[in-house]
Amino acid sequence: MPRETHGERRRRQIVETAADLSTAEGLESLSLSRLATEVGLSKPGVAAHFGSKEALQLAVVDAAAGTYTGFLAEVQERSLPGLSRLRALGRAWLDHLEGIDYRGGCFFAAAGHDFSGRPGAVRDAIARATRRFVRILEEQARLAERLGELRPGADADALAFSLHAVAQEANLRRELLDDPEAFALARRALDQLLEAAIPPPTQESSP
Repeated sequence: MPRETHGERRRRQIVETAADLSTAEGLESLSLSRLATEVGLSKPGVAAHFGSKEALQLAVVDAAAGTYTGFLAEVQERSLPGLSRLRALGRAWLDHLEGIDYRGGCFFAAAGHDFSGRPGAVRDAIARATRRFVRILEEQARLAERLGELRPGADADALAFSLHAVAQEANLRRELLDDPEAFALARRALDQLLEAAIPPPTQESSP
């Protein structure tokens, strides 16, 4: 693998700092001056790495999406398709979110809220990355349904929706309500959702 150049290291530092800062102060509100202060550069020094503020925002979204893509690929490689993978994705996603050290928590939760009413390239990039994860949950839930791993009448799409919502609620409760038990509660909720969706154990008749 080629050694990272000084310019590449500096660009990566700027992007990582921008992602962290934007979770607390907003990706749209992020200014080059504020970012320059955080990374110890001049405003022109930061601007030299990006053609515009939008280019910086898109670079931040792309970097964050790359992190999640790698995380999702790793989880899928070590789990069987269907219910097993759905459970693994839900648990690993909560572990991942709980371990995030950004000052405002989940980047996509913050950026999604910030850009939900702002049409444009940045909103589209955030939506694509978020939709990718939602679709993976839906695909595994639907596969579990086809494999007979869900009880009759279980709504696979609603199950995927609920699993995603649990993770987002855990992030909100930790960041906004300072709830130290947010992720422990989320793990219990995830387990209950999955247990409620699977068929009851078959009772063998007595000889």
